[in-house]
Amino acid sequence: MTASTKPSVLEMEAIAARHPHLLNSSTARRRRTVLIGTGVALYLVFSWWFFSIGHVLANANWGIAGTYLADWVSFEVRPEIAIAPDGTMAVSYQRNSPLGKNPNPQWVTLDSQEITRTVEAPAAAAPVQKPKASSSFNFMAPTAALSAGATTGQAAPTTRTEQVVTRAVVTYDRATRIEVADKLVTVTHAGETFTMKVDGADRVTPQTPLPRWATQKRPGEKITLSFGLTGWAEIAGDEVSIRNRFFGWANFLFDTNSPYFGKSYGEVASLILSGDRIEPTRSNLSLAWDNILYNAEWQHLDVWTKLLQTIVMAFVGTLFASFIAFPLCFLAARNITPSGVTNQLVKRVFDFLRSVDMFIWALFFTRAFGPGPLAGISAIFLTDSSTLGKLYSEALENIDDKQREGVKSVGAAPIAVQRFGVLPQVLPVFASQALYFWESNTRSATIIGAVGAGGIGLKLWEAMRTNSDWENVAYMVLLILMVVFVFDSISNACRLRLMGGKAH
Repeated sequence: MTASTKPSVLEMEAIAARHPHLLNSSTARRRRTVLIGTGVALYLVFSWWFFSIGHVLANANWGIAGTYLADWVSFEVRPEIAIAPDGTMAVSYQRNSPLGKNPNPQWVTLDSQEITRTVEAPAAAAPVQKPKASSSFNFMAPTAALSAGATTGQAAPTTRTEQVVTRAVVTYDRATRIEVADKLVTVTHAGETFTMKVDGADRVTPQTPLPRWATQKRPGEKITLSFGLTGWAEIAGDEVSIRNRFFGWANFLFDTNSPYFGKSYGEVASLILSGDRIEPTRSNLSLAWDNILYNAEWQHLDVWTKLLQTIVMAFVGTLFASFIAFPLCFLAARNITPSGVTNQLVKRVFDFLRSVDMFIWALFFTRAFGPGPLAGISAIFLTDSSTLGKLYSEALENIDDKQREGVKSVGAAPIAVQRFGVLPQVLPVFASQALYFWESNTRSATIIGAVGAGGIGLKLWEAMRTNSDWENVAYMVLLILMVVFVFDSISNACRLRLMGGKAH
């Protein structure tokens, strides 16, 4: 635009005088934007203060959170070193150790020797002889009478030879090592050395200043050592508890009771394909599959069965909800059912059922029917029948009346009007919404299962309550994610085809 064609100041003022709303709307829009931004900022500041977010973040124990996450993808081996008052030791492992019934890991080194001990046997009391029945009166006190008939004897001391541990060395990795000998616990970690003295009873005394990775609440109490992802340890007066962490899921296919336990994949394949039968009554392949399904540590068959229950709960609950919502939505739609009383009554029923969360319905039905999938199906059915009914009725109220009027104009019966004038418009929408709810209820069924409504949710909650089987939790969460991804893809593909699109 050249200088000659540019409007003068007078012309701009004249335009503003003729059309003041053009400038006023721009100013109002800017003012509205500033007010909205200020409101959002004030709300965020209020939320930060009201929920004490800064305090929570400052006091959060991120170390524990990291340990929990590490537990999802790792397992622990837990040697327990018991220390006697004389300084000798005994090493044991947790029940159902991932290393099997006779663990002997290379990272635990033991020095042992035989010692002979003299054990004082407790006094042996002879059987108490009851006084013979007599008609004469016994002037002795009852206790004296019993003592008179009893004889005591002191058993001779016995000697026995035992194999005891005199020195134990636990090597976590190149940077972390614990040595126990002569009532001294020496820990090396991250280039630092920390020494403690134990009394074989209930007291621990640091011999050097506590490093940052060691904590002791009160003098003499146990000391906790944190080695990060490597593991941790607890030092008490009479015991050293080791927690050595290893990446992976231990014994995922075969537990410690399986004949295939501890064998490499090549050895297992060789046994299955060409090895002699381990059990004469069935093949090695059948035995291997049975050992996998009934793995005592991972319980694959039970987990898969519970997952299938969750899928069935979601499918059956959504299917029944769709069947009930379909006829009721016609009663709730104002343009289909002209009766205002009927419309409001059905809609209020929908509101009541939707106002109670699915989780609460699951608690109610668990009390009514007992724990199991029936409670979950009922909770999904009640919640979704009302939600789908509301969505279906709104879809009916937004149809194009021209198609319905066209069917009416040829003298069709009322049912035929609904069949040919209404259903073709709303059926794809109904099916699409039902498919979405089916996919969503697969996730919801997991949550309501935690309150006893059956399915994998209950199994997941049981594993979380132990606070030690986080690898099992990760396994079940991974299965749930896989199922949700698969059903989400199937649901999206079906909805796209129903709505006239193309699935990619």
